[in-house]
Amino acid sequence: MSVSGELLAFIGLATVAIVGGVLLITLTKVVHMVVALVFTFLSIAGIYLLLSAEFVAVVQILIYSGAITIVMLFGIMLTRHHEKEEPAKDGWRKFFLILGIAGFALVVYLGIYNLDIPVQLSTLHEENTKQIGIELFSKYVIPFEVLSVLLLVALVGAIVLAKKDDEEEEGGKL
Repeated sequence: MSVSGELLAFIGLATVAIVGGVLLITLTKVVHMVVALVFTFLSIAGIYLLLSAEFVAVVQILIYSGAITIVMLFGIMLTRHHEKEEPAKDGWRKFFLILGIAGFALVVYLGIYNLDIPVQLSTLHEENTKQIGIELFSKYVIPFEVLSVLLLVALVGAIVLAKKDDEEEEGGKL
């Protein structure tokens, strides 16, 4: 097995993604969790770049690392938190967490170790943005539009739920 720069970059990016995911699960402060999530999103964007999917990598950075993370931080800052000091987590929970992560890694490794993917020439990396646009707006235009309506309904629902919470709090204070 020869070690190439692409393999080293993949190992580094994959390690950052896994560490970010593990930190996301184990950290207790929400802002620290969001930072771990940003590292995970950025490393996944780097993996997309290694796969010659530049458009998907840029979308990953703009939408997930940028927009969703900013929305999460605004949501954290604009909501009220009743900070309570949580007791220290016991060692058994961390032990089972590490055991679960190791078990998952073993299952993934065994699942892909003997996977035989035939090598074939592909032109997917050439003009991939154009190919994505043609596929999205010809074959998948109806699911695309349904998804946009679903996101709009979710946004309106979130606003209605937030208004109800504010009205209930104001009613309870009077």
